[in-house]
Amino acid sequence: MCGALSADELLALSAHTRLVNHPSGDELAGERMPVESYATVIRGVVKLTKTLEDGRQQIVGLQFAPDLLGRLNADENDVSVEAASDVNLCRIPKAALERMVKNNPTLAGRLMEQTLRELDEARDWMVTLGRKTAAEKVASFLFMIATHLDPEAVGEKRQFDLPLSRADIADFLGLTIETVSRQMSKLKTDGVIFIVANRHIKVPKLSKLKACCGS
Repeated sequence: MCGALSADELLALSAHTRLVNHPSGDELAGERMPVESYATVIRGVVKLTKTLEDGRQQIVGLQFAPDLLGRLNADENDVSVEAASDVNLCRIPKAALERMVKNNPTLAGRLMEQTLRELDEARDWMVTLGRKTAAEKVASFLFMIATHLDPEAVGEKRQFDLPLSRADIADFLGLTIETVSRQMSKLKTDGVIFIVANRHIKVPKLSKLKACCGS
């Protein structure tokens, strides 16, 4: 977002923004609660959840740096937003950002690009959930984390801490916890990933992990 602003606009923006840190598990926005501010993810992973009337929940998405949290011009949140890991956010009041978007076509275009990218990714994820095997689903999830968690990372090697528990991964992928654990163990046995202390993942070769995604 900041890349679309001039120096004067960045100075004006800084008068409204504040940097905040949230530990894993913090609720950042409640479903059907009024939208009071937006936020850009600086570091970490955020999970989006929908709740049915009977209390059942479903993880419907993950967001990473430098995604914008919140839907422009919405009056209330359509999902619950929670810190899946420790996160750093840059918050800006709703009125301030909407005013800047209205007066800055470049900024509006940048945010539209993000919206369209998220739509494309949601469609790809529908294919993952609807047509891929359990092995391909787990590999696709790990590949998504490996390629999105650090937007500046380059090369074939990646390492990261899983931002979701096995139960949350199972919920996100529509699998059982046992199936997720079994498929991750198989990827480890095949040398596609290394698992350290249960949640730390090392990927020696991204292209090898991608080949397991079935895409």
